[in-house]
Amino acid sequence: MGAGRRPPGAPPPAQRSDEDRGQMVKSADATQTRPVPVTRRADESPVGADSFERGGHLVHVDRRLSTVLHRRPAGITGNQWSSALRTRLDYVVHEAGDGPALAGIRFEDPGRREADASRADRMTGTVCAAAGLGLVRFESAALLPVARRVVEYVLDARAFHRATAEPAGDTSDGLPGFRDILGRLPDGRTGHVNDLGALARAAAVEAYASRQLTDPIIRDLHVRWTDGPAEGWAWVEVRPGRSVFERVRVWQHDFSCGVDPARFAADLAVLAVGERLKQLPTVEPELSARSDLARELAALHRRSGDLAEPFAFAHVTFD
Repeated sequence: MGAGRRPPGAPPPAQRSDEDRGQMVKSADATQTRPVPVTRRADESPVGADSFERGGHLVHVDRRLSTVLHRRPAGITGNQWSSALRTRLDYVVHEAGDGPALAGIRFEDPGRREADASRADRMTGTVCAAAGLGLVRFESAALLPVARRVVEYVLDARAFHRATAEPAGDTSDGLPGFRDILGRLPDGRTGHVNDLGALARAAAVEAYASRQLTDPIIRDLHVRWTDGPAEGWAWVEVRPGRSVFERVRVWQHDFSCGVDPARFAADLAVLAVGERLKQLPTVEPELSARSDLARELAALHRRSGDLAEPFAFAHVTFD
């Protein structure tokens, strides 16, 4: 993210006083990350449009990595350090209070990534890992307007698993995980209330009923790459043979999002399709031909040896 641009999903920054700007950030001798002083109201909520609390975490918006890490970790070269410090984090997650940062979160538009972005990502990842700072990266242009909603979901999922003392995504004891909790959906049906794609699926049915779609069902698949991201696809046929298609990739390093990574990526892809469908009443969204999706699927099959788990969607076809 370039300097001066607000992070996706964030409100305009609050004006800071000279006193605020003059505050020094405290160093934490025992950790690589630094706590950030927070001014609070009488009810203990953080002051400022660029900070919020959720699920027992304090979140700061739009921070450069140089304001989070206070000293170069052992084993990190000067080049790695100087490159990583320029990285902008859309959100920085702390334990509630003045504790050190737990993770940085970034949202990216894959169509606007610069040529050397992968190299910069590797340097940032190496530095964060050495400093003990978790890092999560979401890749999807359609998710940029709902970035804060995604962050809040992650923090709610983490809070749920902390309260139930269960590892994220573990349902081996027969109890439902955060994603599997059943309840009443906005359309009155019973379903998974923590499915990020639930509203998009309901909206697709309504759009089909009003003759805006050829098919009322948003379909999806997900995979997880060995030593790579979780990847989710979602698509819905808008015109015969032509679909809105979204691909979301999620990288998680030393910070759990509270739900199964691959399933999470698929839910996010459905959410992204829902964001695209909002254009339908006024604008025809960009559509993908069935033949193009078939080629994408064939390419995925060719890379099946790189998957962390066996491909579970052999039944999917775009023929």
